[in-house]
Amino acid sequence: MWTRGPVRYLGWLAWRQKRRVALGGLWSSLWMISLVITPYLIAQAVDRGLRPRQAGPLLVWAGAIFAVGVANAVLGILRHRTMTKIRLDGALRTADAVMAHGVELGAALPGRVTAGEVVTIGIGDVWLVARALTVTGPGVGAVVAYAVVMTLLVRVSVMIALVVAAGVVVLALGLGPLLRRLNSAGGEYREQQGRLATRLVDVLGGLRILNGLGGKDSHLRRYSQQSDEVRAEGYRMGGPLSWITALGDGLPTVFLAGVTWLAARLAVRGDLTPGELVAVYGYAAILVVPTWMLIFSAGDVSRGVIAARRVIAFLRLPVEPPGTGAAPDGPAVLRDPESGVSAEPGRLTMLASARPHDAALIIDRLGRYGPTAATWGPHPIAGVAKPAVRERVLVAEHDADLFAGALRDVVAGCGGVDEDAVRRAIHAAVATDVAGLDHRVERDGRNLSGGQRQRVRLARALAADPEMLLATDPTSAVDAHTEAAIAERLTAARTGRGTLLSTTSPVLLDRADVVHYLVDGRVAASGTHRELLEREPGYRDLVSRTFSAAQEAL
Repeated sequence: MWTRGPVRYLGWLAWRQKRRVALGGLWSSLWMISLVITPYLIAQAVDRGLRPRQAGPLLVWAGAIFAVGVANAVLGILRHRTMTKIRLDGALRTADAVMAHGVELGAALPGRVTAGEVVTIGIGDVWLVARALTVTGPGVGAVVAYAVVMTLLVRVSVMIALVVAAGVVVLALGLGPLLRRLNSAGGEYREQQGRLATRLVDVLGGLRILNGLGGKDSHLRRYSQQSDEVRAEGYRMGGPLSWITALGDGLPTVFLAGVTWLAARLAVRGDLTPGELVAVYGYAAILVVPTWMLIFSAGDVSRGVIAARRVIAFLRLPVEPPGTGAAPDGPAVLRDPESGVSAEPGRLTMLASARPHDAALIIDRLGRYGPTAATWGPHPIAGVAKPAVRERVLVAEHDADLFAGALRDVVAGCGGVDEDAVRRAIHAAVATDVAGLDHRVERDGRNLSGGQRQRVRLARALAADPEMLLATDPTSAVDAHTEAAIAERLTAARTGRGTLLSTTSPVLLDRADVVHYLVDGRVAASGTHRELLEREPGYRDLVSRTFSAAQEAL
């Protein structure tokens, strides 16, 4: 399985475009060979044409050099085009896998991974993974170039070939510890990047609230402190990275000087011809290119492994089984045995709890979000095919995302625009103050007030007209007068349909057919609002606190 490890994942990306990778390796190898063969051709031109002063052989070898130069230019274009396609394919394939898995996770995604982590994967890790695929082209070509150079050097001088081989060993020994340090420091740096991005997303999402509460400066200080920590970790990662860069730029030059000195000594002794001396210098100079590519390919692979590890951690997040069972033939009761809550078709049911989180968990279980033992009629809802559940049972969260677009499109959702239905839903949600159906809503409703956003979300849920609507705190951000209008219109709009709301608002609770009073996440009492006021002191205190808070707000 390609998600078993970062190296396996990189291998999977290469295998998925194996023909293109093979072409990239071929073009890169031929391009490198054309570079390496040029000093050999120059040596032949010197020894067979220039030294004996023979114009014919000189022109032949000069023509060969020209032809190889043209071929090198063409091969360079083909190599670059192919490697660009390989990197883009790897990046987009990774982005598609991340997006597809995020869609499969659905509403469970925010509880499994932070928004900052997803952002960091999308804008950083995807491209680091793609750059690691560079090793399939220039990396392979560099190895081929070394093999060809060693073959040619052995023909010239075994001693020089051994010196070059020793240089490769020294390079590998120097790079190994540096790459391990880079991998260790890069992993921690990547973790801190994700946490910093999460804080940034959280601050930006709540900036309006922070301005109102006066907490902006405090969060700025925390962000600055965390940013300083990330920068310090970046400096720690920069240490081995700078040494890798220095080796890539400096070590080949040192080898070039050493090999040229040795070749010059051999030429003075008469062991090398002038053409062979020129060739040795050319081979050593050309080796700068494959050496540089090997070093930076190794760095890219190291950073790509770190990024792939984060991508795989995301792709391994467990997805809820889709289920294959049949749904009830018609409207059926939703029951949550863990809490004792039931929601019946055609009735308005409400949950009242001092801990809103308990009610939200119950709604998630009834709506089949996460592990659940809830039943839908005679069937365990976890075993029912998920499309059937999503089509007939709608969970509407009070902070659900709003997409950008005209108000009619935002409210209509994915079901197509029926303007009459949209207008009825907007009226029922008391959202008629949002400037008409053509009014453009920005992403997440940033150009709307908190109350308007909540009412647009409620209108979207009502426009969907599900068989069973499960909503959490649908009026928590509206004033008492608007809430009273919503209570009246919501009851009329959902007549004949099942509805379950979590709320502590007396205005809404008084409209319910049945109220489940929750204590520690379980039903402590059930009845109408007025019945519970009479016989349940805890319920009475809970509702009274809510009523007093609403009065103070007025």
